[in-house]
Parts: sequence; C-alpha cells; structure tokens
Amino acid sequence: MKEYEAGSLRNIAFIGHGGSGKTSLSEILLFTAGETNRIGNISEGNTVSDYTPNEIEKQISIGTSLMHLEWNNTKINFIDTPGYADFAGEVIGSLKVVDTAVMVLKSAEGVEVGAEISNVYINKYEVPSAIIVNKVDNEHSKFAETYAQAKDRLTPNAVVVTFPALEGVGFTTVIDVIKMKAYQYDAAGTRKVAETEIPDEFKDQAETYRTELIEKIAEISEDLMTKYFEEGNLSDEEIEAGLKAAIAGKGLTPVFALSATKAVGINSFLDFVVKYFPSPLDRNGEEATLKDKDQKVLVKPDSKGEPVMFIFKTISEQHVGELSLFKVYSGSVGAGLDLMNEKNNKPERLSQLSILNGKARKEVGKLYAGDLGAVVKLKDSHTNDTLSSKNFPVVIKAIDFPSPVISSAIVPKAKGDEDKISQGLHNMHQEDPSFVVKFDPELSQTIVSGQGELQLALAIKRLKERYGTDVDLVEPKIPYRETIKGSQDTIEYKHKKQSGGRGQFGHVVFKMEPLPRGQNFEFVDAIVGGVVPRNFIPAVEKGVQEAMVKGVLSGNKVVDVRVTLHFGSYHPVDSDDMSFKIAAAQCFKKGFMECKPCLLEPVYEITVKVPEEYMGDVMGDISSRRGKILGMDSDGSFQVIRGNVPLAELYKYSSTLRSLTQGRGQYHSKFAFYEEVPKEVENKISEEYRKQREEAHS
Repeated sequence: MKEYEAGSLRNIAFIGHGGSGKTSLSEILLFTAGETNRIGNISEGNTVSDYTPNEIEKQISIGTSLMHLEWNNTKINFIDTPGYADFAGEVIGSLKVVDTAVMVLKSAEGVEVGAEISNVYINKYEVPSAIIVNKVDNEHSKFAETYAQAKDRLTPNAVVVTFPALEGVGFTTVIDVIKMKAYQYDAAGTRKVAETEIPDEFKDQAETYRTELIEKIAEISEDLMTKYFEEGNLSDEEIEAGLKAAIAGKGLTPVFALSATKAVGINSFLDFVVKYFPSPLDRNGEEATLKDKDQKVLVKPDSKGEPVMFIFKTISEQHVGELSLFKVYSGSVGAGLDLMNEKNNKPERLSQLSILNGKARKEVGKLYAGDLGAVVKLKDSHTNDTLSSKNFPVVIKAIDFPSPVISSAIVPKAKGDEDKISQGLHNMHQEDPSFVVKFDPELSQTIVSGQGELQLALAIKRLKERYGTDVDLVEPKIPYRETIKGSQDTIEYKHKKQSGGRGQFGHVVFKMEPLPRGQNFEFVDAIVGGVVPRNFIPAVEKGVQEAMVKGVLSGNKVVDVRVTLHFGSYHPVDSDDMSFKIAAAQCFKKGFMECKPCLLEPVYEITVKVPEEYMGDVMGDISSRRGKILGMDSDGSFQVIRGNVPLAELYKYSSTLRSLTQGRGQYHSKFAFYEEVPKEVENKISEEYRKQREEAHS
C-alpha cells in the first residue's frame, strides 16, 4: 500500500447496538474495495473483524477490530466496535482516535438502547457523526420512522443523504439527494452498480430531503443563510464545501440507507466518506500537555512535525506477543525509530510496523500523522501511553474509561496458581483498562471489576484458555466495621501465667466509650502513681490496636472507640511488654462485648439514570434493597434518581437494572459513609462468622 498523508486519510468507527450489522458492514466494505475476495459470514465464523475463538463461538464482537481499505485515492481506516454495554470501554477507546463516529441502526427496530448509550459517548467526546440505517432489506423495514427516531432521540442534526427507492426484501436502489440520482445495485458478490434517473414516484421525496439538507448546510454561516433566504438555493460548490464544514463542525449528521448483506448503498457511502467526512487535517489537532510542565499544547497532524503516537489498544496474541494499536498524531513513524514513553520515562524502539485487517497484518515502512497502525513487542508501553521524540515531550490526554459497575472476587480452584492468575489478570487489564483488578488486603480477596457480567465471565474464560488457570467468581466480602454504642468505666483483665521459671503478669483496667463516627481510635494514658510502669504503656496501646484489627462480632475492623488506661498493676519480675500486650487485647475484647457492640456497613451513594416509564419499578427495587431515595432530577426524557444503598445490596445491581429497564438504565456509585446494620442482619452475619470459626478450629 502506498503512503498516505493526513489529507488523504479518513478514520471512522462503527458503533451502535449489538446485532445492528457493524461486522457485516465491515465485511462488505472490504469486499467492495477489493481488500478481500470473499464476503465473510458471522454464523460461519469467518469474518475479518470477529476472529477470536470467543467472538466466533458467541457470534458477537467483543473487542475492537482495526481495518482499512483504499477508495478513490484515499485510505479509509475503520474500526468495528462491540455493541454490548459490557464492552463500552472498547467503544470509548475507538472514539478517541477516529474523526467520525458512524452509528449503525436497524431499519426495523429503530433506535435501540446500545445506540442511545453510544450517542452519549459521541456527545461527550465531541466526535463528528453519521448514521447508517442498515437492514433496509428487512421485510419490516421502516426507514422513515427510524430516521424520525434518530432525529428525536440521537441528534436533531440528522439529515438524509441517501434513502431507499423501495424498502423490504426487494431493496436494490438508493436515491442520492446530493447528486439527485438513483443507484441500482446488483447482487452482493458482483460489485456492480448503475446510475439512473430518480423514478418519478420518488422525486418529491428526494426534493423534500434535499431541501432539508440545504437548509441545514445554510445554518453553518450567516453568508450562506442570507443567500439561501434571498435566492432559495445554494450553488453545488457551496453545498459541497458547506456540507463538509457542517459535518466536521458537528452541525450536521448525514443519514444513509443501506443493506450490508445485499451490498446496497455501499458505493454511495464510500464515495461520501471520501468526499465529505473530515480528514485528520479538518479536526485541528489534539490537545496535549508538555511533560513536566503544566502547559497545554496543540499537536497538529503535520507529517513534517516531531513524531508523536498514542496507543489506544493493546492486544495480546499467543504467537505474536503484545500488539499495540496506535494513532500517529504528528510527524511520521517507521521501524527503527527511537521514541520516549512520556508516562514512565522509558525509551522504546519501534520494530515492525503494520496495518491491520482484523488479525491479518500487512507490514509497512512508514505511517504519517493521522494514520492508524500497529507495532509489535514494545517493552514498557501499553494502552493510554504516549510515545514522542525527545524534542517534543508531550502527553496526549488519556482515554477516560468508564468506572466499573460490577465487581466479583476471584477464588482459585487449585493451589499454587496465584502467580499465574495475578500475571494473567494484570495482562488483561493492560489490554482493556475498563477491566479493573485489585487485591484487597483487608478482605484477603482479589477483586475484578468491569462493565457487566459477560465481560467478567469472558475474562475468566480467557484466563483458563491462555494461562491454564481455573477460577470461580464469587460475591466479594463486605468490609463491615465494628464499634460500640455504650460506655463502661471499669473493665479489668489480669493476665497471669506461671509454668516454672519466669512467669507472665500484666494487669490493666480500662474505661471504654464510643467516639463520633469517623474518629477511628483514641488511646488515653491516665495512669497515676506508676501502677503501670511507663515503659509498658506502649505495649498496652499496641495490644488494643492489634485486637481492633479483627473484631469479635464479625472478624472485621473495630472503629470509633476511645480506650482510657486508668489503673493496673505489675510484677517486678514477671511483667514484660508481651504480658501487658496480651492483657490489653483480652481486656479490650471483654470490654467491647460489655459496651453495646454493633456492626456498621458501608453505604454507597448511587445515581441511576432511567427512562421515565421505568422510574416506579427502579425506585421500588432500590427500596427493596434497604435503600433510601434522596431526590430526583430530569434529564431530557430520562429521570436521574439519587439514593443511598448498602453495599451488601448492590451485588450484580447493574444486571438487575438492565433487566428492569430493557437495557436503558445506567448507574454510578461511590462510597458515602458507614451506618449501623439492622439487628436481624447483624445477628445473621455474626452467626455465620461464629460457624466459620468453629469449622476452622474443628
């Protein structure tokens, strides 16, 4: 493949609901452009983009796939992204590096939940967009209705560019409202398309859509608006220039009618991409920060500039090693180039560079600013890292991956696999940072978190396939806290041990009382007259602190207690640090049970965004989880519910919420505070802890 500079590049991502046809669309694009000589089929497991065993087995996209083709002397890089919410991180990572997001909708089903969620990301990251209404050959196709839904629920800037002459099973022709011509397509494998005049029965519809398009173009500038009002039309040159500017400026979202499986509308779409979609030059560069200086700079897609590249995805392949997918933001890169990883200050030498079509790699000598490619075996660089020259040490803003909404604990099925499990999980996090791994020392559990049950289940499956380790996913333990509600002035414990020779003796008298929530622990030395020698008092405090690590009720940490040492005694020979440490620990445990002990649980503040029609069901579910509603706000057609819910009641809540709202509900949570557990719940937890201890000692 010849080398392309920024003006001759188009970078697009196909996003949308699962099953909308993004993978099939990728197949027909590659075939139409001559990149492949056959059209792959998802059910046969032979598509270019869904090539991993899990994708073939489940017949869904799980990871993003990078592909490319050449059309009219332009290189089009395109990314096929997953449609399921569990893999939202893949979509977000792709939007970071493309210049246009292409939403794919099903003509019969209209705007589905995956499209709405993806649209939130388009708006958040301010990416120019387009819409493909796919599967217009479906017998229940409703192009006009789907277009109206897109305008209402996705963007009011949606405007038809091509529409079907006849939709349904006989769909073979699209009408282009810019060229005002009809394009009839032969069978998918022929690559044949014929330009004809618009049939009479569709001329009025074409004129209506064209007027709508020109009005939207006229809105981008006062000059165009004035001319349009005065003359009622714009010249072809003004339409072309205005259309390109409107798309790049996010003021217009073109809509296309397509059938990916029948290849109808494909050439029209490719022609439009080349002529009107923004190139990297039209995006005005990427904001970055100069390393070690809190100074913002604009990295422009200048092929003669200093080299800057950003890794947006890492793939670990068995026989290849680590493959880093990157975008060149400035300059050019080639094999043998030395760059610096600006995050960890480690040098990297680029080895073999390639461009991808799924897993197929084609080696290239050089890639210029704006282009996407892959490099193998970088030593210390992963997703979200910037590599740049020493002359221009910049850091591209990292991809903002979504916070996890579900967590599970890992339990190995075999002993001795811990190191392999840890390494495997670490590698999977580097490939997909939305898959989060952490070891919780308090709970002694490895916790994995992500965007949904499917993402976690597939991670565990890959752990077994790739690293030969078998694990179970279980509900994580809850980090309860224990405290007291009452006070006792005189709690006494005497540790006395005599077994021949020197014995042990420590005698302490405590006052114990609760502290305000969040004060944790206070130790007061109130000894008068040396009844407990000064040198033993640190051992008393240490004994109390060690006893607080594992409480009596549930084995969890004790908090918010003041202990005052106000009396005791000692033996001139048998007393030592250990004796007083043991006496203090036992005195604390005894006193704890005398001071109205109680259990505290972590409560999380949740923010739930749901369509209005599901609000009642969602609020009822929150109440059933011992939750308290704090308030509600409107956000368009959605309601945002704020509430507090105990962490113990939030396990797999994301799955329940999706079920209650047909996938349209989303939630975020963060720790708020600890509060007392209801007595019946406390009794159940304490009883389970008692049984565990008995089993451990039996």
